[in-house]
Amino acid sequence: MSGADSSEREFTMTLDADGILHLVWTRGVAINASLARQAMTAVDELCGESPHLILVDLSSIGSADRPARAVFAEPSAPGRMAMFGASQVDRLIASFMLGLRKPPHPVKFFTDQAAAIAWLKMDLGRG
Repeated sequence: MSGADSSEREFTMTLDADGILHLVWTRGVAINASLARQAMTAVDELCGESPHLILVDLSSIGSADRPARAVFAEPSAPGRMAMFGASQVDRLIASFMLGLRKPPHPVKFFTDQAAAIAWLKMDLGRG
């Protein structure tokens, strides 16, 4: 799948050869419930009924408000989600997302993209 048109969305999504869906937000975006819903709807549309592995890059976002974090905690297509980011802000946003409500699928935060991908691949028996 090619990335989404950034003029229409505040994120891009690509599916790699291992079947991992990469979600990258536009630099500095303030994620609200509407944007969160757009992203999760796009993930669900791409994945259909089958659970997918998703890698979310938090390193470029500016913020995610409480209603957005609630959307991310709703049931959706990902079978397993890894989030990664390097800053304390990224870690804080991830902890808010994970602490708001128990996600319906395994979710873990990483400071290293390679470690996040390795954790996702464990689900594929390739990690």
